[in-house]
Amino acid sequence: MFKNIEVTQDLLNYIYNHSQKLHPIQKDILKYNINLGDQQRMQISEAQALFLQLLIKLMNIKNCLEIGTFTGFSAFSMALALPKKGKLITLDKDRKILKIAENFFKKGKLNHKIKIYQGYALDNLKKLHKQKRKFELIFIDADKANYKNYYDLSLNLLQKNGFIIFDNVLWKGNVINNNINDKNTNVIRNFNKYIKNDFKIDKIIIPLGDGLTICRKLK
Repeated sequence: MFKNIEVTQDLLNYIYNHSQKLHPIQKDILKYNINLGDQQRMQISEAQALFLQLLIKLMNIKNCLEIGTFTGFSAFSMALALPKKGKLITLDKDRKILKIAENFFKKGKLNHKIKIYQGYALDNLKKLHKQKRKFELIFIDADKANYKNYYDLSLNLLQKNGFIIFDNVLWKGNVINNNINDKNTNVIRNFNKYIKNDFKIDKIIIPLGDGLTICRKLK
């Protein structure tokens, strides 16, 4: 039986050195985030960013929605891969952090592709639904307690065969440790079970970064 290899930091460095090079602004965002201490964990990994970019190009995706902007690394990465007329909407409630992201978008001359919605994501998702907006890819990396709510609302915004992608679904590997039963770990466990039993989608968890769940809408 095939067995996955252990991914050490040295191996990750090798992977990054032999993969698509990052845009200078992507590098600037990563450098900025290093100084944020524990908050840095809110950023997706380089490998995840490159995966999202490749998926957007491969599927010729033109319209993306993101829930959870942070300092803009994931939004900037996806916008880079979008075609000239492609658009991305990103949602976050933190006005201060959105200003930082917006400055990076402007510096990288991608602000014409990215629209920021400040406020509670659940409220903005409902507004987008009333506007009958549709997206081909929705990336979700926000408060874990609302993952199920984000998923249910996002399905209404997703085109047939579109993708919803969730980050942090392996929760540092804690999901398989029966001795760990804190609130956030159990939230992720319950969410993973919910997705597993939803037959409106194809789904797979891939061990990239802190775990990505890839969902494809069937109808």
